[in-house]
Amino acid sequence: MAQTGGARGNMEIQDQKDTFKAFLSSSVWVGTLTTQIVALLTLAFAIGAGWWAGWVAFVALGILAGLIFRLSSVYWAAQVAAWVLLGLGGLIVPALTSVTG
Repeated sequence: MAQTGGARGNMEIQDQKDTFKAFLSSSVWVGTLTTQIVALLTLAFAIGAGWWAGWVAFVALGILAGLIFRLSSVYWAAQVAAWVLLGLGGLIVPALTSVTG
């Protein structure tokens, strides 16, 4: 049975607010990472500008999104880890290809 008008608006909604905030945050993370990957692969392979041009675009987009959306320190830690891994890959892969022939 429906409640009377006096009970309206008394429900605790903090859990819903937290869930929505987490959803928005994860959407920004996924959208940013997708944009970064597309820019990296486009510059590195489709256009032929090279790995380092794509890496610079990847880093620049990550910094821009982090500053615009004022993302948490966890975001920055994940970004720095990705930057380091992609940078190491940019150094290791060419070295291995030059050794193998």
